[in-house]
Amino acid sequence: MIGIDLGTTNVRIHVKGRGVVLREPAVIAIQKGTTDVKAVGEEAYRMLGRTPGSITAVRPMADGVIADYTLTEKMLQAFLKKVMRGPGRFFRPNIMVCIPSGITEVEKRAVLQAVNEIGARKAFLIEEPIAAAIGAGIAIAEPIGSMIVDIGGGTTDIAIISMGGIVVSESLRVAGNHFDQAIVRYVRQKENLLIGDRTAEEIKQKVGAATLQGQGDNVTMEVRGRDLINGMPRTITVSTQDVITALKEALQKLADGIRKVLEQGPPELISDVIERGIVMTGGGALIRNLDDYFRQVTSIPVAIAENAQDCVVIGTSMALDMTSILPDARVKQSY
Repeated sequence: MIGIDLGTTNVRIHVKGRGVVLREPAVIAIQKGTTDVKAVGEEAYRMLGRTPGSITAVRPMADGVIADYTLTEKMLQAFLKKVMRGPGRFFRPNIMVCIPSGITEVEKRAVLQAVNEIGARKAFLIEEPIAAAIGAGIAIAEPIGSMIVDIGGGTTDIAIISMGGIVVSESLRVAGNHFDQAIVRYVRQKENLLIGDRTAEEIKQKVGAATLQGQGDNVTMEVRGRDLINGMPRTITVSTQDVITALKEALQKLADGIRKVLEQGPPELISDVIERGIVMTGGGALIRNLDDYFRQVTSIPVAIAENAQDCVVIGTSMALDMTSILPDARVKQSY
């Protein structure tokens, strides 16, 4: 049984009994004008922005859904070949794929079709908040309200869960990639310097934060890019305060989404959430002091799940043994 976190930024695959066996960027490099695959994953990611005219490196996923069906299928096939090495090791396995809670039926069918095409015996879909909650160790089958905020690469899923299902949810197309783009825009506007998404991601990881907890929290790093006035390379210093300013609008949208879900939730479940707190998962949850930021916004305890980046894929794989307690509306199956 295989669980797949088919993310906008990264693909993770969990195999029952073996754990998380693959964590690679959701990137594929192809011969330009064809669908001939040159590289996938980490190897293709290193090619982003560095390929010759004859090769194109692209991300086939956008905002948590399939943007290019053919390339997504080829990318999945390549990843599964990596984890299913050995003749007869797996024969048409059951595969569960997590999806954002807000995607359309058409987008769901595209994911199911892609999974069936790569040789699944049975293909299932599970919504990301449910998978994240299972992976974070939350007992979702109990009649108790639990709130999950899963910040991925393309989408942020916010949900209150009870008795194995989502009671209230909000899916926002504001997440890790949007944080990177906000940093790119800020550096361009403030310094007239053009940097790439990979540099922005490095800034976010090394000096990024949602809020400062003290003056010593404001650290800096040097960044290189192209001067937009004279076109020459230039080096600048970027601080944590710069990143906080750059991310202010995006984080405000997430805070508004959390407020909206809390406002729509039944009073009894909100009481449970206030008592038990909010659990954050996903790579985006690892931005420094983000839990403190949401704690200030909501006045509710906020905790980051252990192994936050892998919670969704672990929960996706575990859910294959829990289909009996997950409502039919939340788990889709195709033969």
